[in-house]
Amino acid sequence: MKISKVNLGGIAAVIVVIACAFLPWLTIESKHLVFTGMNTAGSSFGEPGKLNIFVAVIAGLLFLSANKWAARINLFITAFLVAWTFRNFILFGRCEMGECPDRGLGLYLSLLAAIITFICVLMSDGVNKRSQAS
Repeated sequence: MKISKVNLGGIAAVIVVIACAFLPWLTIESKHLVFTGMNTAGSSFGEPGKLNIFVAVIAGLLFLSANKWAARINLFITAFLVAWTFRNFILFGRCEMGECPDRGLGLYLSLLAAIITFICVLMSDGVNKRSQAS
């Protein structure tokens, strides 16, 4: 099984998305709270890092597959991952009741890595190949 460099880049970006779920996403200085994607105790954010990890694992498995259909499904999966991480970026970074939190490195890296996974799917051979009539 041969994996292209583009797919290796996608797998690396997926690993970064998973790691970013455990990095600080948000800091509220006045209440001394630090939120990650997996630990949002004291807020109503839920745990969006769990869905990030789940979708990223599916994308990583599809990057390992050399089939054309896997690349096309991965196009949808990674687009959803980008949309979900962008939603988290907007939700976690908004100001409420006159208090603006500090966005953490994990939030920025998660969004960047999700965008890179999407770009890697667009550049992969599975999406770009034309069907050949035999």
